[in-house]
Amino acid sequence: MKRKLLSILLTVALAAVTVAGCGSGDGGNDGNRADNNVEGNGTNQDGNDAAQDDNGADREEDGLIEEVAGSVYYLNFKPEQAEQWKDLAEEYSNETGIPVTIETAASGTYESTLKSEMAKSAAPTLFQVNGPAGLASWKDYCYDLKDSAVYKNLKSDDFALISDDGQVQGVAYVIETYGLIYNKDIIDEYCEMDGAKIKDVSEINSFAKLKEVADDMQAKKDELGIKGVFASAGMDSSSDWRFKTHLANMPIYFEYQDEDLDTADVIKGTHLDAYKNIWDLYITDSTVEPTMISGMTGEDAAAEFSMGEAVFYQNGTWAYKDITGNDVDDDDMGMLPIYIGVGDEANQGLCTGSENYWCVNKNASKDDIKATLGFLEWVITSDRGRETFRDEMGFVTPFTTFTDEYMPENPLVAAANEYIDSGKTSVPWVFSTIPSEGWKNGVGSALLEYAQGTGDWEAVKKAFVDGWASEYKAVNQ
Repeated sequence: MKRKLLSILLTVALAAVTVAGCGSGDGGNDGNRADNNVEGNGTNQDGNDAAQDDNGADREEDGLIEEVAGSVYYLNFKPEQAEQWKDLAEEYSNETGIPVTIETAASGTYESTLKSEMAKSAAPTLFQVNGPAGLASWKDYCYDLKDSAVYKNLKSDDFALISDDGQVQGVAYVIETYGLIYNKDIIDEYCEMDGAKIKDVSEINSFAKLKEVADDMQAKKDELGIKGVFASAGMDSSSDWRFKTHLANMPIYFEYQDEDLDTADVIKGTHLDAYKNIWDLYITDSTVEPTMISGMTGEDAAAEFSMGEAVFYQNGTWAYKDITGNDVDDDDMGMLPIYIGVGDEANQGLCTGSENYWCVNKNASKDDIKATLGFLEWVITSDRGRETFRDEMGFVTPFTTFTDEYMPENPLVAAANEYIDSGKTSVPWVFSTIPSEGWKNGVGSALLEYAQGTGDWEAVKKAFVDGWASEYKAVNQ
């Protein structure tokens, strides 16, 4: 399947948010950044207005709710923002009298939770998908958003999932960037050492140079006062998305470039040797032995970096809140591209995109749909909603309503913008085309076994290539 390369999307995305910058990770984006139980927040508050507002809340002058025509139920994808969404829901309900329920899926369980919730009589009115691949399973549930405020306020159609017949099935609500977060202070210290392989971090502009520097720093880790160059590559569910999804994005992206694709039903694995090279570097020049990574978590990696025990930490702009306020000053945080030895590395930028698209359940009642659209409009236009996105969630959004004063203060976002300003080519998030969560899990298991010495790289290739074909067929048959 040949279509316009997704890099166009990301180029426009970053140009549109040059003052800005997944989760879930695996989402992470892929969502995926924190373990959490599914938690709910139902609110039904009295209103104070006399008339029925545009979102369907009919209230009397004495402040008692006579009738609330619609309600909102949002199944949130990002555990790390669960509390902020609950607070927003409560405030919106206080203002409008419209009940808003927020539930948050545990890390790595969104798809299964969504399936379970959608089977209930009181199904979510608002949910999300991670891009074109995720949309494939839910496109028949998506209300056409073409007349909604969230779509009309998009900076570009590149941030929408639009069907062949023109229906707007999903709208991205956060744009994120990831790469190799680094500690400027430690690198500066290294650059002053005898025999240092670089004099400035700007000289790290290829995989070959990254490996040369990392190997040398690892050999000098005691002198530098670090445990290892790279924060631990934890392979539990709070961390493995960084490698089975975000790192896997690199060989997939370059293969798509080779073949002029933006998605595929089969993949060749053309650049899996390069994938192996960067994975080997991560687990060799590390704070822990490769045999230990099965028990290491995302919190471990964040702590190692934030305490100055590691120089590099693969993660994204969303990780700022987890690492700030410790031993690494904000001024000492930078971000490098993930170089794997493929493509025009000198002009390579960071990985930027979204795996967070809002979808409204078309099977909800007319009143619930109206209430849900009204809630989304309030989130992206009210001071409270925009300030929460900026200050508490740290989101960079693709909406025109988020003018300069509603951009987050985040040194990692600033680093991302520097790459855009310098004309580097951003790497799009093509991992949104990965056929299934099963594919990711297969690759993750093979990566772990390889690192532990209980499996070989051929098993990783098999999971990557054969797994792609079988999972794509299973999902699309």
